[in-house]
Amino acid sequence: MKISVIGCGYLGAVHAATLASMGHTVVGIDVDASKVEQLNKALAPFHEPGLDELLKDGRTTGRLVFTTDFAEAADAQVHFLCVGTPQSKTSDTADLSYLMGATRSLLPHLAKGAAVVGKSTVPVGTVETLRAVLARRSDVLLGWNPEFLRQGTAVKDSLVPDRLVYGVPGGKGAAAGAPITAVLDAVYEPLICAGIPRLVCNFATAELIKSASNAFLATKVSFINAMAQLCDASGADVSELSEAMGLDPRIGNRYLHAGLGFGGGCLPKDIRSFRAQARELSVPSVDEWMALVDSVNLDQRSRAVEVARDLCRGFLSGRTVTVLGAAFKPDTDDIRDSPALDVAQQLADAGAHVTVTDPKAINNAWIRYPQIRFEASTKRALEGAELVLLLTEWDEYVSLSPSVVGSLVRRRMVLDARNVLDAEAWRAAGWTVRGLGTGASVVVGEDGPAGRADRKRHARA
Repeated sequence: MKISVIGCGYLGAVHAATLASMGHTVVGIDVDASKVEQLNKALAPFHEPGLDELLKDGRTTGRLVFTTDFAEAADAQVHFLCVGTPQSKTSDTADLSYLMGATRSLLPHLAKGAAVVGKSTVPVGTVETLRAVLARRSDVLLGWNPEFLRQGTAVKDSLVPDRLVYGVPGGKGAAAGAPITAVLDAVYEPLICAGIPRLVCNFATAELIKSASNAFLATKVSFINAMAQLCDASGADVSELSEAMGLDPRIGNRYLHAGLGFGGGCLPKDIRSFRAQARELSVPSVDEWMALVDSVNLDQRSRAVEVARDLCRGFLSGRTVTVLGAAFKPDTDDIRDSPALDVAQQLADAGAHVTVTDPKAINNAWIRYPQIRFEASTKRALEGAELVLLLTEWDEYVSLSPSVVGSLVRRRMVLDARNVLDAEAWRAAGWTVRGLGTGASVVVGEDGPAGRADRKRHARA
């Protein structure tokens, strides 16, 4: 089957390469000529583990090609819309201009009986808007197939997804939805044969599923971070709290890890779009709920800065601070709404001399934050630091030797804002260790052991 994928960013490039690996002939279309050139060299324009290998395989077999020309999609049987739907610059709503523009550009090149399938995360009602754009082509099939990819594991999530969701006219069992259901079954035949669950639903449900899923995940993150604030206030340990909660099968432990909170190009903008949809549909409880989730998440960044200030005895100005991590999460170079960079900027605004390092995101971060110093070498970034903040939990930071790092810094103080370090091992090496929600820290080394009063002071910070 020949398939086109419109939009070759994080979603589209991975989806195109995955479809080619299933045996389809795929043409990826993007307006960015430099991105297209790079993809045709089997090089991903962003860091995503496993994608370069998948691109190379598709290019080697001849089943995968990228272009800027929509006419190259003219004989495709299925067209997947994978363009971005970022948050509007003037409101919480999703900006659908790229999606509508791509559909209009594709319209003159649609073969008779072709299928147009959306994958982008969109507000409910978007399919009806697209239907209006395609109104004069009554022969064209329309479907919605939301994506559930996670950056850093997008290739695995595409090759072995948790589920497939089809939004079709009339929903499950409706005669009107049978043709597009059959087309999608043919596209995903290898996955269906492998036993991947498949859900057929109406358009509104398919449009809401991704946003609702992200809203729930964001709720779990913000909930445990709210519990972290209670733990700091009481002297409890949120890591032990979340472990105990996660053992309850009704709750589970995924997304129940306290720390600096979430960022990136999906969760933040999706929960804000979800709020906007709730307001439009007159469901204030969802609007208020998502507002609280967003607020707790953003508050974690300010809390991290305040803990850093406390570690520096109340004064950040003039302090030499090293931030480990710039990407919003490990295994990606994406810095969109990065909690790490937000904290780094707040520290710099407070007068600290901040150096940020990251295994993959330095170039992206330096372009966006020219006022912050960046250093590719972790060793050089750590030299002379009075305070170290671990803000993105890359494996190489989690596995750092506290004694080796201690030989580089000026003062052995670390804020583990992701709660991933072996705190006892670091303390044994003479470090002052603080986390978010882990209660009191035991101060050792140059500042001497901390007593109960000091632990209580740290717990209240």
